[in-house]
Amino acid sequence: MSRRKRSLAVAAVAATAATTALFLQAPHAGAATYAPPPAGGNFDYQIGGPYTPASGVQIVSRDNSVSPAPGVYNICYINAFQTQPEDGVTTTSDGKWAGYLLKINGKNQEDPEWKGEFALDISTAAARNALAAKMDATIDSCAAKGFNAIEPDNYDSYTRFKGLTASEAEAYISLLAQHAHDKGLAIAQKNTVELAADAKSLGLDFAIAEECSAADQGGTDECNEYVNAFGKNVIVIEYTDSGLTAACNEYAGQVSIVERDLNVVPSGQSGYVRKTCSGGSTTPPADTQAPSAPTGLKATTSTSSSISLSWSASTDNVGVSGYDVYRNGQKVGSATGTTYTDSG
Repeated sequence: MSRRKRSLAVAAVAATAATTALFLQAPHAGAATYAPPPAGGNFDYQIGGPYTPASGVQIVSRDNSVSPAPGVYNICYINAFQTQPEDGVTTTSDGKWAGYLLKINGKNQEDPEWKGEFALDISTAAARNALAAKMDATIDSCAAKGFNAIEPDNYDSYTRFKGLTASEAEAYISLLAQHAHDKGLAIAQKNTVELAADAKSLGLDFAIAEECSAADQGGTDECNEYVNAFGKNVIVIEYTDSGLTAACNEYAGQVSIVERDLNVVPSGQSGYVRKTCSGGSTTPPADTQAPSAPTGLKATTSTSSSISLSWSASTDNVGVSGYDVYRNGQKVGSATGTTYTDSG
């Protein structure tokens, strides 16, 4: 049988908790599969720059411009509602976002809290559809790199810009959710607690909540509203010791909780902070379960003598160190990440 006609799919994991196995077998029909991060998993927020996760980390969020971390569940950060400072947008210049910016009296609208970030236009159905089509390319890139989910930031932009509404934000994020799911990616609700109750109907799978503890919100426990909407599929990011303590007192062992420095700098740089409810992440939890089966195995490219494979990462209570790849029952190689090229 030629390589072009050979069918591909993912089978069960191997028995070892640190390594999963991929098998080349008959495919399963149907839509792409996706899943939220492991509930309560050890989380690291790396949107300020990638670095090797500490032992025991199970979930990592990184910017869409970099590669995912090997052996863990990876979330792809996207500034889906605003531009980035490096995009070259000013009040009067559109940079690379010409045709997609919110304009009032002919001027682009700058975020009053984040200088250099400008609002993207979601005010009409036509504008939302056009913007979503452009954003889909970034989502596609996240999927191709091997990320498991996306984190579309600034869902709450409508609260800072005249001319935008909550219903428009929800209509737009539902378009992103549909495309993410089609690509086998879960999607997070980032902050925006006032819309949490609508999350499931919009297709949102889990929450990433910054500073939601009572210590940060004047005694109001916003974390609880995310838990009510998403159950244990919540990731809490705090930026102060008091915020971490408050979140841990309420939700330790139930949801993912981490304290990071406000600038989210990479490990080893000045100002770096990463703390968890257990006081750190240097000691991994007990390895009590086998990893989940990898999903979404597909051929990305092929020649007459080789085929390149990619798949969605497995999850484990400690972490996945690698994958074994089998052809016709025989092991042909191993990979630490979620791609492999089989030759010969």
